Amino acid sequence: MPTPFVLRPFRPARWLPGAHAQTIAGRFLRGPAGVTYRRERLELPDGDFVDLDHATVRGAPAPAPGAPVALVVHGLEGGSGSSYVLESCRALAEVGIRAVALNFRSCSGEPNRLARFYHAGDTGDLAFALAHVAAAHPGVPLVAVGFSLGGNVLLKYLGERGEAVPLRAAVAVSVPFDLTAGAGQLDGTRTGRFYVRFFVRKLRRKFMGKRAMLAGYGDVERALRARTFREFDDAVTARLHGFRSAEHYWESSSSAAFLAGIRIPTLILHAVDDPFLPPSAIPRDAVRANPWLHAGFTAHGGHVGFVAGPPWAPEFWAEAEAARFLSERLRGAGMPHAAVEGRMTDGRDNETDER
Repeated sequence: MPTPFVLRPFRPARWLPGAHAQTIAGRFLRGPAGVTYRRERLELPDGDFVDLDHATVRGAPAPAPGAPVALVVHGLEGGSGSSYVLESCRALAEVGIRAVALNFRSCSGEPNRLARFYHAGDTGDLAFALAHVAAAHPGVPLVAVGFSLGGNVLLKYLGERGEAVPLRAAVAVSVPFDLTAGAGQLDGTRTGRFYVRFFVRKLRRKFMGKRAMLAGYGDVERALRARTFREFDDAVTARLHGFRSAEHYWESSSSAAFLAGIRIPTLILHAVDDPFLPPSAIPRDAVRANPWLHAGFTAHGGHVGFVAGPPWAPEFWAEAEAARFLSERLRGAGMPHAAVEGRMTDGRDNETDER
């Protein structure tokens, strides 16, 4: 059996104290430099489309013939231009893995065609994209990285399909494992409500752009008044995608319930202080119980933050560790490992699993 993966310590940048500083700074410190995309439109069986963006990274080593390919999956209202997706493309290129960024429906800068969007439990488009990439690169190892909502979709997909996936390994970063708990956490604090307003404004704007098409499906007036995820998901997301309510959508789509079914090496990176999820909702027991899962739970890091290093040369630990994990698994992977929570530090030598 291969040696378990050992995470490098995460030492949060001292000049970014606290979860919110990590979360907000992480969004802006990751820049776009060096990454260019070639877009591929992928027509879906239902008549809609998603866009795949194939990355080229300036200054990175040229990929070898038959180099592995990674599908990178963005979070809520993100896309291939999201800073963490770009940083992931750079980190993957450094270890010789080609990156393809999946844009969910309506997230590539162009409205999708049908009276629907994407959501946290919709694994069909991800499955179709992975099958397409696998067919386009026969015999080439395929891996995946998902962030936030995209990480939730990825873990749910892996748990639903078990061994029947085209992937060799995967990484999920800052996942909202329990959507109900996450919504409650965000609604319960002033800063949490700031994050919610940011996302709900974008969702309302997208809904308004397709108001005529969606009028017969969602509750237009409630959607326009929505100020929380619960209000928007109850008025729009649930109605568009066949759920009875926001609660039914969240319960059906939360990835925590699917972790037991995962059958490929999968690294889960998550900060205990993530403001988008209470610590009690981190599925530690489920991760420990599945030998295919590698736990990377840090005390600090915020939500898709994980910023280390000095201000003039920040380092992005999650993307670097994700790329290193995938590279190592591709070199000698394929067998389950005991769930290892390697020692990590925030300057006080905390274990990954805080006690």
